[in-house]
Amino acid sequence: MNVLLTNCPVCGDPLAVTRLHCRKCDTAIEGHFEVGRLGRLTPEQVGFVEAFVRCEGKLNRMEREVGLSYPTLRARLSEIIRQMGFVVGAEMAVADEARHRVLDELAAGKITSEEAMRALEGG
Repeated sequence: MNVLLTNCPVCGDPLAVTRLHCRKCDTAIEGHFEVGRLGRLTPEQVGFVEAFVRCEGKLNRMEREVGLSYPTLRARLSEIIRQMGFVVGAEMAVADEARHRVLDELAAGKITSEEAMRALEGG
């Protein structure tokens, strides 16, 4: 069986899963289905995640298994974290600081609640 493509081979945008089929009873379901966070990963990233799990999340063990340096592994892990829609450690501190600044401005009456909501939502 072929691996599910999650990105368009022509333009690179995410593909939408619109039909599911049961091979046993021939039931088909149509609609729009999310592939989930892991479905956003490239085949290479999935291979990295599999090695990461096999090594119990220990990058020093992965160094030996895949033959890459710790900084390279750390950078690839950060890339995967972002690809899955999460914020990476240092970026989290920056995001938290920005959120606190918006809330402080709201508390001081410098901005309205609507402005605060837009800022917190990234708008």
